[in-house]
Amino acid sequence: MITLQAVAVFVQAVTAGLLLSAPVGGTLHSAGAYTLFVVALLHLAVTIGVWRPGGGSPRPILYAVAFLAVASAQIALGIAHVKAVHVPLGVLMFGMSVLQVVRIRASASSGVAAAVRGSA
Repeated sequence: MITLQAVAVFVQAVTAGLLLSAPVGGTLHSAGAYTLFVVALLHLAVTIGVWRPGGGSPRPILYAVAFLAVASAQIALGIAHVKAVHVPLGVLMFGMSVLQVVRIRASASSGVAAAVRGSA
């Protein structure tokens, strides 16, 4: 789910560029914003669903809530045309998403490596 979120943020960056150069860019950027919001909601639901039965750390939930809050702020700032905050916050969102993807992949690969070492 986090990879989908990172891709959705990247698509937003692409449609932001289209917004500057093509008449349809505004519509695509707006549609992408609401799509990203839904993806962020789904990400939050998945993190809660994964945490609840296993009783693991709530840290992924905190990340998902923070990302959803930032996405909500982005939508409000975009509607208000506050580009001076909207653009840097978008870059921050992309960085947050990529960092989370890298963190999860590194954690998964270290878990696999530990399992392999344990079975040898």
